[in-house]
Amino acid sequence: MSTYSVSIVKYQTPLESVRKAVELAGGLPKLSPAAKVVIKPNIVMWNRHVPFPKWGVITTTRVIEDMVILLREKGVQDITIIEGVVVADPKDKETPRHAFETLGYGQLNKKYGVKAVNVFDQPFRKVQVDEELSLNFSEVVLDADFLVNIPVLKTHTQTVASMGIKNLKGLIDIPSRKKCHAANLVKNLHYMVSKLADPMPPMFTITDGIFTNERGPGLGGRAHRKDILIASNNVLSADLVGANVLGWSPDDVPHLVHAAKSQGRLTDLSDITVVGEKIEDVACRHEYDFPYLQNEETGAWLPEPMAKFGMSGLSYRKYDLTMCTYCSPTNGIIIGALVSAFKGKPFDDIEILTGKAMTPTKGKKKTILVGKCMVKAHKDNPDINEMIPINGCPAKIENIKEALAKAGIHPDPAVFEKAHLHAGSFMRYYKDKPEFDETFFQATQEI
Repeated sequence: MSTYSVSIVKYQTPLESVRKAVELAGGLPKLSPAAKVVIKPNIVMWNRHVPFPKWGVITTTRVIEDMVILLREKGVQDITIIEGVVVADPKDKETPRHAFETLGYGQLNKKYGVKAVNVFDQPFRKVQVDEELSLNFSEVVLDADFLVNIPVLKTHTQTVASMGIKNLKGLIDIPSRKKCHAANLVKNLHYMVSKLADPMPPMFTITDGIFTNERGPGLGGRAHRKDILIASNNVLSADLVGANVLGWSPDDVPHLVHAAKSQGRLTDLSDITVVGEKIEDVACRHEYDFPYLQNEETGAWLPEPMAKFGMSGLSYRKYDLTMCTYCSPTNGIIIGALVSAFKGKPFDDIEILTGKAMTPTKGKKKTILVGKCMVKAHKDNPDINEMIPINGCPAKIENIKEALAKAGIHPDPAVFEKAHLHAGSFMRYYKDKPEFDETFFQATQEI
């Protein structure tokens, strides 16, 4: 017997499309005018130096404003948008402020009285997620009467898919985010993500698929214009349907399998009624990972483009679940530096290790350990001939530059000097494509 309802609606008209998605999914509950309602968008990253493609990466302001209007129609006055934007320096307050203002949250404040707060400026509270593990969640959300969860519909290089449950990772503090990437074979990232919805107040999830992201969650993925909304009063149900829309069985998404098992549910949608559009009419396969190739003779691993480029003398293994949010940008900078430095000659038998769980290959001439966790794990490993540490959590660009130079790798200095501008280079993929419309990330201007 169907227990849960999930709506799929094509986004066609501002406000009315969101209204239809909410109503078909059973509607918002009755809320007191004094209720504290929190909206959680998805702002994976931000760059205040150059324009960058937000499509499929960041929740559209259009859907947020539509939800605010529906809440105000129900008489709700106290509405707070909260997000924890990932920044390299935890003391950086300007980047989150710039993100909120650019996305029109200041306009939403003037029009509707909506507040926008940086999760890291607010207190956290320790919550047990199982008998052994705890995470620190935002008190603003824990003390709210209702949560509107507005993730982006995307695949994810580590968790296969990133939707409602995964979006809640932005509500925990930095130590907790790092803990989610522990080198634990059982209680790994998938398991930890599956627990994120458990402490939440009553929640409505509306997944923003106006733009989707293939091989997300960041800028290196490929955005698509899909104009899809997926809504439900049950976040797991919304995610199970969302996985199918992305072209994946929920059984291929480990954190959804964990979440379903803990709730005594199946992943086959047998207890879900889908209303509105049919899954098969809107589904589109989105790949989730970046392929790496192994050299059959040397055993060395490289990202597929680097291997096809003829790069040799280097082994750069594929990221795993233990590479945390804060080392991921470091990984991108290093790859860019290696491509810049390669001039056709083999590198000096170098291995690069990331995350927390990788172990060195015995016999390599030089081993670069990326980040505090990897350095701590292998600083005294006898299998390493010459250890080159990139310290930091995350590593600073200067540390990366020095380590690569020590390994005999000399990239174009611009790779480091203009690293803060790199996000803008992805805009070229969307040039002269009018379907990728910036105005979806702006509030309407009438005040």
